[in-house]
Amino acid sequence: MKSLTAEQPDAAAVPELIAATEHSLPAQAGALPRARAFAEPLIAGEFLDTGENTLAHADAVATILRVMGGSEAMQAASYLVYACEHLNRPQEVIAKAFGESFAALAVETTKLVRVQQQARAAGSSAQLVDDPKAQTENVRKMLLAFSRDLRVVMLRLASRLQTLRHHAACKTLAPPSVARESLQVFAPLANRLGIWQVKWEMEDLAFRFLEPDTYRKVAGLLDEKRAEREAYVEQLRDRLERELRGQGIEATVQGRPKHIYSIVRKMRGKSLDFDQVFDVRALRVVVPAVTDCYAALSWVHTQFAPITEEFDDYIARPKANGYQSLHTVVRDSAGQPIEIQIRTQAMHDHAENGVAAHWAYKEAGAKGYAGVSASGDYDAKIAVLRQLLAWERDLAGSSQGLFDDRIYVLTPEAAVVELPQGATPVDFAYSVHTSLGHRCRGARVDDVMVPLNTPLQNGQTVSITAAKEGGPSRDWLNAELGFLASHRARAKVRAWFNEQARHETVARGREAVEKLLQREGRTAFKLDDLASQLGFKAADDLFEVVGKDEFSLRNIEMLLRPPEPQPTPDDLLLLRKPRQPDKGARGGVLVVGVESLMTQLARCCKPAPPDPIGGFVTRGKGVSVHRADCSNFREMAARSEGRVIEVEWGLPKADAPATYPVDVSVQAADRQGLLRDISEIFTKEKMNVTGVQTQSVKGTAWMTFTVEVADSGRLSKVLGIVSEVPGVRSARRR
Repeated sequence: MKSLTAEQPDAAAVPELIAATEHSLPAQAGALPRARAFAEPLIAGEFLDTGENTLAHADAVATILRVMGGSEAMQAASYLVYACEHLNRPQEVIAKAFGESFAALAVETTKLVRVQQQARAAGSSAQLVDDPKAQTENVRKMLLAFSRDLRVVMLRLASRLQTLRHHAACKTLAPPSVARESLQVFAPLANRLGIWQVKWEMEDLAFRFLEPDTYRKVAGLLDEKRAEREAYVEQLRDRLERELRGQGIEATVQGRPKHIYSIVRKMRGKSLDFDQVFDVRALRVVVPAVTDCYAALSWVHTQFAPITEEFDDYIARPKANGYQSLHTVVRDSAGQPIEIQIRTQAMHDHAENGVAAHWAYKEAGAKGYAGVSASGDYDAKIAVLRQLLAWERDLAGSSQGLFDDRIYVLTPEAAVVELPQGATPVDFAYSVHTSLGHRCRGARVDDVMVPLNTPLQNGQTVSITAAKEGGPSRDWLNAELGFLASHRARAKVRAWFNEQARHETVARGREAVEKLLQREGRTAFKLDDLASQLGFKAADDLFEVVGKDEFSLRNIEMLLRPPEPQPTPDDLLLLRKPRQPDKGARGGVLVVGVESLMTQLARCCKPAPPDPIGGFVTRGKGVSVHRADCSNFREMAARSEGRVIEVEWGLPKADAPATYPVDVSVQAADRQGLLRDISEIFTKEKMNVTGVQTQSVKGTAWMTFTVEVADSGRLSKVLGIVSEVPGVRSARRR
């Protein structure tokens, strides 16, 4: 079974929840005998778990469907369901013999039977049959299956009723799980659909198996004065029918059957004794028209004393399942209560067979029966789906509010969509498809235009008006305006705006890079190759960091214009050597006592004035100048003390002061714009940044900047400013 979850992918967001939209199967000549002949060789010798012969069960189900008003084609389907279990490829075989609609119905019903069996088995093994949470979950699984094809409902109700009848006829106890499921799931479903004939019988049979002692006790009380009571009711029935006809009302009056479970519920619910239950004596009056209903009611109230608080007008205010009738309780001359129901023939047919009556009486016209329109299959399907959805809400409300956070609404094609409580048409649009959500511009709920932030109610039909292209409004993300209740929809809106911002950033970065290439005369340089050489997977990734000012264009310039090769392989800066060891000499490093000696700044510690320094004579590379606190310098001096030489800084030239590369290490909490903020400080302080390395792990950024300085003392002040940047934890020279 497909499940209706808010987290389905968009491709499955509009599932065909109702596989067959018609309320009757396609008419075929001789479908019923053909179906029975098809199934008989497969199931005649088979038996169900109950011990009942499978063919006999299918015969009985077909009969029940006929009594309920099901078509001959529907009756034929009852045989195909049981044949499914014995076919290797049931969908293919049944479709070839009877058509796709029959095949879909048979296969879906078989799947539902298996789900129910698994749920009952799991419940029994875990001893959770009485747990309302587990029971409600079973109800939900069934309900979702019913929403796919309404014909499955009728087949399952008829099959379960026959199972209970079989146990009663054989005088065997039905399994408690089956009886309880019948009482708590199937009977309420029959009630919701208005099939009271099935509801009452199923309730009585299930109650008989669950509480046999109570059942026998109430049945005994009914039998004690049965003859006397039936004679009285017959006398009253004859009087009502005769006198109503005398008033010009063509009425048919019947005694109403006594339903033991209904009597027990009233006794328990209202703490009544058996003699205080009103419908032990009951009559039903059936008249031609609604006006006759009220005329008959008026006459009854003039002849008997009405009990005002027991009057209900279900014609003016039908029940949720479409049931209509007038209910009144009156007292006769002896003070005995009598319940009288008054209804039209159409109302009676609907009360007995509910949706099945609609299928059997399509010729009733546009007004239909009891609120279930007969004007078309779509209208009837919508009405019944709403009854099913409302039924789930009723059950959920009585079972610890398990579904209080969800609602179910319908698409214009009558597909069921699950949404969070408080969802709006915008949430609905995004649940159907992300593109529809982005382009949503208006909504109709039950064919009435509503604002897009209108909270939806269970069972409503929602239609979306969409633009051909475009995106969401930023107002939708404002929680106070109430446009979105779904976290999934809100995430999709945010993702759209994030993507738009990224497009703008990429466009800004692309423009900057292309302008640079034009200035350098390198427009033929492939952008993807440029990005790859700079360490990016794609050109857009390069453009994005450039657009965010997180990657300096200087890095691209250095790639396009590589520096002149240095005379030493380890990339040390060669300084001008002095002519003589004169502390007053200008430029570079002074080497004490040695003339014409090549000097270079060590890369490991990158000294800069006025750092204390020391020299180390290398083999073939002159004197390597280190900071006095350099660990490498100390190790080399310890190994070769004779090669250490004293050095000191010369005076800088006034017209062209020397600059020195220095590494700076920064640790900070990673955030957007961090690199840009730090780089701006170096720019303001007129310190040229020649290189940047960054790494971010679990929200912490480590950055290394290579900057050119003339005085390391001034660098300390700049690092103090860097330390004040939001998020920076430390800034120091390496």
